[in-house]
Amino acid sequence: MSSPTFIFTILVFQLLFTSQPCHRILTSAAGGSWQVLQKSIGVSAMHMQLLRNDRIVVFDRTDFGPSNLSLPDGNCVNNDCTAHSVMYNVYANTFRPLTVQSDVWCSSGAIMPDGNLVQTGGFKLGERRMRLINPCNDNCDWQEFLNVLAAPRWYASNHILPDGRQIIVGGRKQFNYEFIPKGATANGTFSLPFLSETNDVGAENNLYPFTFLNVDGNLFIFANNRAILFDYVNNIVVKTYPTIPGGDPRSYPSTGSAVLLPLKNLKAAAIQAEVLVCGGAPKGSYQQSLKNIFVPALNTCARITITDPNPQWVMETMPMARVMSDMIILPTGNVLIINGAGSGSAGWEQGRDPVLSPVLYRPDNAIGSRFETQNPTTIPRMYHSTATLLRDGRVLVGGSNPHAFYNFTGVLYPTELSLEAFIPDYLDASFNNLRPIIVAPKSMSSINYRKLITIQVTIPGTVVENKISVNMVFPSFTTHSFAMNQRLLVLGNDKVTAMGNSTYNIDVTTPSTGNLAPSGFYLLYVVHQDIPSQAIWVRLF
Repeated sequence: MSSPTFIFTILVFQLLFTSQPCHRILTSAAGGSWQVLQKSIGVSAMHMQLLRNDRIVVFDRTDFGPSNLSLPDGNCVNNDCTAHSVMYNVYANTFRPLTVQSDVWCSSGAIMPDGNLVQTGGFKLGERRMRLINPCNDNCDWQEFLNVLAAPRWYASNHILPDGRQIIVGGRKQFNYEFIPKGATANGTFSLPFLSETNDVGAENNLYPFTFLNVDGNLFIFANNRAILFDYVNNIVVKTYPTIPGGDPRSYPSTGSAVLLPLKNLKAAAIQAEVLVCGGAPKGSYQQSLKNIFVPALNTCARITITDPNPQWVMETMPMARVMSDMIILPTGNVLIINGAGSGSAGWEQGRDPVLSPVLYRPDNAIGSRFETQNPTTIPRMYHSTATLLRDGRVLVGGSNPHAFYNFTGVLYPTELSLEAFIPDYLDASFNNLRPIIVAPKSMSSINYRKLITIQVTIPGTVVENKISVNMVFPSFTTHSFAMNQRLLVLGNDKVTAMGNSTYNIDVTTPSTGNLAPSGFYLLYVVHQDIPSQAIWVRLF
């Protein structure tokens, strides 16, 4: 839903191919707005995680040299007295420094079922460490644990599992996976040949593999231009998917992005799961960028139903080419494609042509009408940018540092220390008569699997009952154009009962298993006619 200041129409056309369709599209109406929240938090937001108390943990790397934020009380780590991590309070719009003891550069993590962020790996002395931070308000800080990981993990991907563990997949020179916490039968590494089989340019390829928990409990793992369905319990490849048409790489260092599209019809016998992969740098782009030749980024998205017995990629064309973008699922189930560049590659100074306009992707629309260009920011968000969904439906955006150190002068794209919010059109006050306000339950409610629960809301205007849905979103760990663990479940509604005075009770059934929704803290939204409420935090277990 949009309220644009101007609307224009362009030709929509489709190119159909016999084997793999590639649909050229674009209908576009600019929408959304931007707000600068902090001109500087002192630290560049390379990694970002929302916690259950509406704090954001932000961090970059400790070997950048001094940041622009001092540690408190004269504290220093390895002769560096500046912070490389902050805790940002979303609704107070304030921040405070945090202390990391080892290098968290290009690390990974996930929120555990208890709500704590457990974060793993990094560079040099950080590569086998585990770090933990709990969602306290004013006085918590990082805790670090030495040699927890069985292998060095730099550029790995983490995913929370139905049993509450994290799996850590890959990393530089690591064609294997491991688990935390450790157990008697899973305390080492387990070989994953797929990562080496798809590694065609040496150790720098197949980093941050796109990893998603499928509805059957297996993992969809994507690396380079190929994907498998993987039984991590028995170390067996269940299914091999076709190569993406065109053959170009998509995962890091090509640095496209990927998302598991919203899971719907959760009570059906066969639940459909789809993955969307967008953008990236064509093969050879990084090598060309070293010669100051900046190859245009890929302008296509590839979508596949990973639960299909005969899955095939369907290609679509974005409004603009994009590399190093982030893909964030909004409460409505639409996907926001944001940040990045139009040419070049990930890496120091290797990107060009900032893409300032986000794009909204509507997965339920017909092919040919899924993309909608949004209003642009004024701040380039290049290499090492991040984005994450907030409880109120805004998208927090930060980072951008394509330099080996903090560098603010004499460069095309200075190190960016600001935070800004992209405000989707659905937050416009003109839609307040359609917007649900959750009355009960209150925040931090606990819900069990396979239970009928009631959500009470007020909606001031005319209500369309079959346009009301309850949606749950798992908060993602975002870095390097990939939002790990990102997941939206459409619970729908079983029954809507009018209670009078613009109040409605919505009966809804919670997810049935941890395969659909691993236990932990979720943002729960009520969406009415594509207008979301503010979320409440709920704990599913």
